[in-house]
Amino acid sequence: MHNSSGNPLDNTPSTNQPTGGPGAYGYTPAVARHFDQYPCPGATERGRVVRVDRTLLLVAAGDGLLHLPYPLSGEPAVTGDWVWIGPNRAGNRQILAVLPRRSELSRKRAFEDSSEEQVLAANMDTVGVVVPVDRPLTHNRLERTLVAAWDSGATPLVIITKADLADVAHDVVGKVILQAAGVEVVTTSAENGDGVDELMSRIQPGGTIVLLGPSGAGKSTLINALVGREVQQTGEVRSGDFKGKHTTTARELVPLSNGTVLMDTPGVRGFGLFDAGEGLGGMFGDVEELAAGCRFADCAHGGEPGCAVREAIDGGVLEERRWNSYLKMQRELAALARRSDVAAQRAYHREWHQKVVSAGRSQRWAEREATERQGRTAGKDRKPKR
Repeated sequence: MHNSSGNPLDNTPSTNQPTGGPGAYGYTPAVARHFDQYPCPGATERGRVVRVDRTLLLVAAGDGLLHLPYPLSGEPAVTGDWVWIGPNRAGNRQILAVLPRRSELSRKRAFEDSSEEQVLAANMDTVGVVVPVDRPLTHNRLERTLVAAWDSGATPLVIITKADLADVAHDVVGKVILQAAGVEVVTTSAENGDGVDELMSRIQPGGTIVLLGPSGAGKSTLINALVGREVQQTGEVRSGDFKGKHTTTARELVPLSNGTVLMDTPGVRGFGLFDAGEGLGGMFGDVEELAAGCRFADCAHGGEPGCAVREAIDGGVLEERRWNSYLKMQRELAALARRSDVAAQRAYHREWHQKVVSAGRSQRWAEREATERQGRTAGKDRKPKR
């Protein structure tokens, strides 16, 4: 992991911080240097946002956990943010500034026509995409979540849960490994304690991992196993539709004894991509490499000769489903860019209008040509009168 200046981040936990303050929530020498790069006049303390509530922020500061009001200006704070704290005019503590984020996990807001970003988490080193084996694997969901994980600036990690269901686990694990090519996969069973140590070995001390997955995926149970005691409530999953109760209602940091920090998140039903072009390339690098190998630079990957994509699909090298998933996400990102860029939207509508006009002209020309051809044929069939 690197900071904004490109220097490697030292994630060794800091030992000179109180256990209830930032030291328990990922404050490392690298984070200390990050604060030094962005000084804030009037600030007296350094802190990290542990949870975002409706009216207040829970912040780990020098002497423990504090409830502080939202910043009056600047970037809205999210769980995981590092913040400068200082006194207001009345002498009470307030957040003066939010530091630039080293990584940021975001998605498009849920409603269809939105072009707004929803930031889910900040300053994590690993995004753990949780895949439970007790329900059918949704390929498109896994792919788009991994795209967002790649785009966040953190390292994606697939965590398979409920592996004690051995009758289906091997099948799901095999499919996930194939689909998440290039991403490490860890198989766990929190109920039995299997895979917990392996998962901990993938998270460096002082690092932060956010767990992302649908409700009922076993995130809270996994966190309890990692912490060693019950810190998160767990709920039953309905057998009919595999839906679980939202036992996690807010994104919250949970510290571990070795300095690692976990972030649980409420279950998400969908994951709309937001400005995730780099993440798309990270997840579908093989597809983009194939497309670059086509004979023609403007290949539409249909029936053109020398199309490397169609050859790969026909030869079984590339799944048609994976190609269609890539195209769908590509169109989604393009539509989002048009909604947020008025000039691009106007250019798109002009191009679309020209295509409609051109198609209409072609249709009228074809009909006129057919009528004239029919007239000429009828004229040839008439015998001349004598």
